[in-house]
Amino acid sequence: MKKETVIVLDFGGQYNQLIARRVRENGVYCEILPYTTSLEELKEYEPKGIIFTGGPNSVYLEESPHYTADILKLDIPILGICYGAQLMAYMGGGTIAHAPTREYGRVELTVTRPESRLFQEVRQTSVCWMSHTDYISVAPEGFTISASTANCPCAAMEYPEKKLYAVQFHPEVTHTEFGRQILKNFLFEVCGLSGDWKMDSFIEDTVAKLRAQIGDKGVVLGLSGGVDSSVAAALLSRAVGKQLTCVFVDQGLMRKGEGDLVEQTFTGMFDMNFLRINCQEEFLSKLKGVTDPEEKRKIIGTEFFNVFWDEIRARYQDGFFAQGTIYPDRIESGKGDAATIKTHHNMVKPPKDVHFAGIIEPLKDLFKDEVRAVGEKLGLPKELVWRQPFPGPGLGVRVIGEVTAEKVHILQEADAVLRDEVAKSGYEDSLAQFFAVLPGVKSVGVMGDARTYEYVVAIRAVNTDDFMTADWARIPYDLLGRISNRIINEVDQVNRVVYDITSKPPGTVEWE
Repeated sequence: MKKETVIVLDFGGQYNQLIARRVRENGVYCEILPYTTSLEELKEYEPKGIIFTGGPNSVYLEESPHYTADILKLDIPILGICYGAQLMAYMGGGTIAHAPTREYGRVELTVTRPESRLFQEVRQTSVCWMSHTDYISVAPEGFTISASTANCPCAAMEYPEKKLYAVQFHPEVTHTEFGRQILKNFLFEVCGLSGDWKMDSFIEDTVAKLRAQIGDKGVVLGLSGGVDSSVAAALLSRAVGKQLTCVFVDQGLMRKGEGDLVEQTFTGMFDMNFLRINCQEEFLSKLKGVTDPEEKRKIIGTEFFNVFWDEIRARYQDGFFAQGTIYPDRIESGKGDAATIKTHHNMVKPPKDVHFAGIIEPLKDLFKDEVRAVGEKLGLPKELVWRQPFPGPGLGVRVIGEVTAEKVHILQEADAVLRDEVAKSGYEDSLAQFFAVLPGVKSVGVMGDARTYEYVVAIRAVNTDDFMTADWARIPYDLLGRISNRIINEVDQVNRVVYDITSKPPGTVEWE
């Protein structure tokens, strides 16, 4: 039986992936498509519901992303969010105008139509998350306003007979108090879905497909030790065993002891061929004198693939090339129209002189939390499955400014102290992510009655549900004190430790 599918139509919103994740959390399969997808192509998915995302544009401008109004006649439930709400109103003949008072952040929402299917079990007054400069000044004919705020008279509208619903706020973010309930209501009360999409059969189905696709050929996977490539390796190992070769390029920019851990884990747990290439000197020579963060990312990514492909040319060709691409990689690489925040290199095309039978991406339709669920079902260790996010360029982007062997060593030692103290304190599960940064500045200090002029280490720790937004973590002072004391006493050339108390936005989680 064909699985029930909801389509998220992306109009450039920064929360497009989060909307899809929220849908899947309800046991409903979801795909994100760009607004350039034709109506005929969209109908081929046989969607049981459609969600229009937000976006940064003004819908009344000609150059803004639009869609054919025929989509409103499909008799498929549609939910418009933010820009998507304005687009629905615009296509329906309503009026969109520049708001007299812009709304950003937490705003009090009042439900004016409590009998609405969209607002079942939603308190009449609650907090929602707004982010708009335009608003719906006149709702289209046939629509009823179902919620408002002090500055937005049409915070939600609906045309139940045509299964059309719209909200000016963002129900997908955690700041909207009843946001998840509103999305749940759309999926089950409006769309009438069953919510029976589960991960249980994913492993068996994927292993069977991999065996059929690969046959007796070999497979090469670039293994980083991160969650995505590790779970991909585990799936492939279960499917084809020794036909799999994992190539681990250790660029010397990982955390202390992490390269050894990767090797021990994958040589001990899996039936595969494992090759480790140690090449810190080559990477550091390419980074000499480079300070721009985006240039560092590109150099590290380019050098990684140079090393990797040189090895492949010498030993492995004509089989399959596998990678740990996950769904967000595909979206941020161009499947949607969201603005690029940082460079991704999880999606790779082999050089023209390297020939493979095909490219395998066993995790290409999964979000990160779904990948972790697969990893747990495969029996991977908790410390691997729940490994904290770590940038592809490694410590190269946590050393601010030029990257040198000395700076990498200092940061590795400081980060190891941080991780050790947080783990021993039992506070680790209370943090979404934490790490040390070497800002590249020195400060004056006094150690042993002598004046010092040494490096500053910054500690970064955040709490978040989705990494779209994040708040700095309120780590207990006594724990921060122990971390600072140990770093200064145990790590050479460090005489000061500071704590980053910047939220996202305006900052990012990483410093570069």
